[in-house]
Amino acid sequence: MSQRSGVPTSAGDAAPTLRSLANTPELQRFYERVGWRLVWNEAASRALEDVIARRADHGLDRLPFLPSIEAGETPIARDVALTRAALRYARALATGVVDPATLHAVYTLPRPDIDVVAGLASALDRGELTSWLAGLAPQDADYRQLSEAYRAAVAEQQRDSGGAPRIAAAGLIRPGDQDDRVPAIAKQLAAEGYLLTPGSTAPVRPAPSRLYTSDIADAVRALQRDYGLAEDGVVGPRTIEVLNLSPADRARAIAVALERLRWLARNPPATRIDVNIAAARLAYYRDGMLVDSRKVIVGKPGRETPLLSSPIYRLVANPTWTIPKSIENTELAHVGPDYLASHNMVRRGGYIVQQPGPDNALGMVKFDMINDQAIYLHDTSAPGLFERSQRHLSHGCVRVEDALGFAQLLAEDEGVADRWQAASGSGAQTFVPLPVRIPVRLLYQNAFVDETGRVTVRTDPYDWNGPVARALGFDDGAHTRTQADAIDIGP
Repeated sequence: MSQRSGVPTSAGDAAPTLRSLANTPELQRFYERVGWRLVWNEAASRALEDVIARRADHGLDRLPFLPSIEAGETPIARDVALTRAALRYARALATGVVDPATLHAVYTLPRPDIDVVAGLASALDRGELTSWLAGLAPQDADYRQLSEAYRAAVAEQQRDSGGAPRIAAAGLIRPGDQDDRVPAIAKQLAAEGYLLTPGSTAPVRPAPSRLYTSDIADAVRALQRDYGLAEDGVVGPRTIEVLNLSPADRARAIAVALERLRWLARNPPATRIDVNIAAARLAYYRDGMLVDSRKVIVGKPGRETPLLSSPIYRLVANPTWTIPKSIENTELAHVGPDYLASHNMVRRGGYIVQQPGPDNALGMVKFDMINDQAIYLHDTSAPGLFERSQRHLSHGCVRVEDALGFAQLLAEDEGVADRWQAASGSGAQTFVPLPVRIPVRLLYQNAFVDETGRVTVRTDPYDWNGPVARALGFDDGAHTRTQADAIDIGP
């Protein structure tokens, strides 16, 4: 007997049956690694049960992992069943329940590289199953905070099992209006922490008044801002849709967010740019510290910005824009020479090209990236669109707020500020290579920890949560897909 495992170490009579029952390549590789012997003693079995019992920490509580072991089941069959369960749970923690490549036509974000077969064999041999499993999920502060928020949402859902009455979407409510729905709106805003007692963090106890006051309107604006809606304080159908999101909807969104974090490699580059497509925000990290955050405009539904890992390798001052055939054959299919001339466009080599200048759709700077999707960051000739709360408006590329300021920041950090200034002032398209490529991750997180340290749940603009949620054992929940909005022909 092994002192660590407490089960026979030799293959003996177990090997033939193990070879028969270990009917997947993963199980075969595991038992080959341990010498075709039984590995699950009472202590290890109990440790696995205890760890899986806490799977709500990862939003996995709707999935069964442990097998149903019958009283008459043989020790060999029980051993294989426990190994299968342990490997499945380990994979869920290490790389996620779902392979994102099966959900997205384009997914190039680095995945975790964790050999759960070798890890499980080693953990069982050392008697360290609990600590090994605990170390497989992301260990960062954001994951931990989302985990806490998920458990809180589940607890709230259990307390509110009957569900609050839905607020009817029947006409607009503006400040100063009298409406029968106002008490329910105020109650929901207070419950979600938007309507607080002055000078306190405690929610107010709204009076049953029909008056839509300025205080309630301010709380609605804060809600709208968090959910990426028009921040006007007017209660319309989209705001009602958000107010009607239940604790179950919130739990579902956070569970999906936890799953998406498990898809990502555990050690992202310390210097990088992360674009959260769902929230239409950019974050720039330098040596592991967040040094800049700003709004972006990303792809509209039907022209979704893909999930990419792609570095910026140069800045382009005063860029030209070669219009893709997909736009030329749709939005520009019927334009004539007058339109081209008025928009500083010419035909060149079979393509329409927009010349440099302030009216160029790319603005005054392009951040060239390496990928086969023609996706990049750039400036815009329509900066007013950044004032919108809902910024899923482009043809797939990422427009950056104050892109010239951001380019200057990158140029200074990379030691090419003088070259950038000269290129920018030249008026001609000029390329400024970066000495070191800056990794960019295009992510999709509609539940995340915002800059104030609070877990925020936004709408699901591309309606991408559904397949992930179903794989985690949730129903479809509320749908808050963004409506496509034709704004301009820019990329």
